[in-house]
Amino acid sequence: MIDLYTFTTPNGRKASIMLEEVELPYNVHKIDITKGDQFTPEFVAINPNSKIPAIVDQDAGITVFESGAILIYLARKTGKLLPTEEKAEFQVLSWLMLQMGSVGPMLGQLNHFKKFAPDKIPYAIERYEKETLRIYGVLDKQLAEREFLCGDYSIADIATYPWIAIHDMQGLTLDNHPNLKRWVETLEQRPAVERGMAVPA
Repeated sequence: MIDLYTFTTPNGRKASIMLEEVELPYNVHKIDITKGDQFTPEFVAINPNSKIPAIVDQDAGITVFESGAILIYLARKTGKLLPTEEKAEFQVLSWLMLQMGSVGPMLGQLNHFKKFAPDKIPYAIERYEKETLRIYGVLDKQLAEREFLCGDYSIADIATYPWIAIHDMQGLTLDNHPNLKRWVETLEQRPAVERGMAVPA
């Protein structure tokens, strides 16, 4: 059994979508980051960096934190959604790392400065919106000739989707990125994605 420690954020939803896709049974533990649950001694013992998501694989006695590491762990555990052939594997890992290093941080900063910063700083909003739209372009180009980011559906898609799915919350549109828009519409129709996006309730 997997224990999933998560909240209603794009990073948290990567893990729940993955668990739904690979059909592993799991228990959900809601870590309300708006109330500081991530700083409790109990959670810090699971993730010293006080970030969600994290998982504990009770059967294997393994704890994993950082969403990208969780996706790789679950893919290897189940033999799903990460190719074993070296060239294909590293293509997926490259796009996964692009999500971890660019998509999440840049879109996260845009979200912060547009929605949560106590003072609206035009420079910051313009900077991160411009970078977000640049990233949209990178993804759109990659999806021009393939259904999913690396051809076949993979953990790269699972990692990236929850961040792009919130474009409307950020006041952005995908109309100028038709391939990315098609990809979002394709993923949102997957039953496992729909279930994972609803975790935690």
